[in-house]
This record gives sequence, structure tokens and C-alpha cells, in this order.
Amino acid sequence: MAWASLIVAGIFEMLGVSMINKLHRDRNLQALILLIISFSASFLFLAYAMRSLPMGISYAIWTGIGAAGGAILGMILYGESKEWKRIMFITMILGAVIGLKLVS
Repeated sequence: MAWASLIVAGIFEMLGVSMINKLHRDRNLQALILLIISFSASFLFLAYAMRSLPMGISYAIWTGIGAAGGAILGMILYGESKEWKRIMFITMILGAVIGLKLVS
């Protein structure tokens, strides 16, 4: 259950980062509320996961999901560069996250 909570925390982290970008562009109350909810849920699920998983592993995986997911969302939703080098490094981040799961 801790691993599922950690993945959910990472997904909320991705949504929070996306809402930062949306808030920066639109400056509306809805984006601000979604930003607060997303990051609050992210920290809540991360805290739950850290009850049984080590801090270092939890934080690394949570950050990896958020960073890779944020970059992917930027490419899909905001037209950011889809250069092969970016995709290769995002793949490396995801590979490291999977590797940490396998050795934990």
C-alpha cells in the first residue's frame, strides 16, 4: 500500500507543477485552488508512504515521478520541446525510479 501511495503522491506532484504553470499563465482562482489541493494531497500521500518506506527512497521516487511527469506534461500540454535528448533523460529518470523500486 505504501508504494501505491507513493505513486499517487507523485501524480499529485505532477498536477501541482502543472497548476503552477497554469496559474502563471491564467492568474485565476481555480488554478490557485487546484495548486493548493494538488500539493496538499501530494504531501499527504508522501507522508503516508514514508510510514513504512525509507525517507531516501520515498523522496527520490516522489521527486522522480514529479520531475519526469512534469516534463512530459509540459511537452503534451504546453508545447515544450520534444527533442530526443530530453526524452532520453526523462527515460533515464524513470529507469532510475523503477530501479530503486526493484532494489528496495
